[in-house]
Amino acid sequence: MRYQMKQRIWSFADNFEIKDASGTTAYQVKGKVFSWGDKLQMLDRNGKEVAYIAQKLLSLRPQYTIYRNGEAFAEVKKDFLSLFRDKFTLDVPGPNDYHITGSILDYDYRFERKGRTVAQVSKRFFSIRDSYGVDIEDGEDDIAILATCVVIDMVAHDDNA
Repeated sequence: MRYQMKQRIWSFADNFEIKDASGTTAYQVKGKVFSWGDKLQMLDRNGKEVAYIAQKLLSLRPQYTIYRNGEAFAEVKKDFLSLFRDKFTLDVPGPNDYHITGSILDYDYRFERKGRTVAQVSKRFFSIRDSYGVDIEDGEDDIAILATCVVIDMVAHDDNA
């Protein structure tokens, strides 16, 4: 499934709109204003919360927790500095973590699981400014991958992260 992600530029908080392949809004991500650390709600098209993202403040590198139904579901961690590529890990329950590598600032990176590419993020998919595509293989966790893309976008474009 291919999604288009667009960050809303003119807002006080981090807000994103995620459209599906038909151009319909599939999810909205709304950041909380005036909070310690980043806190965001991911809502489906009916306004129901499907995930909640919260930044861990006391960590050496950027780290976020993704919650589902009020329970911690996964953690997104930026790996220590690499000379040529940015690296993140989406730590999900069990041995099936996602490893994310590529050029984060250029919006050209991929999610790998068990040595296989399962999602790609690229600005090449869309020519619209401040938009990029997320192409996810069938059977993968779309919400976890999209929430991680939001985290990576915030980390890559936040001078404090």
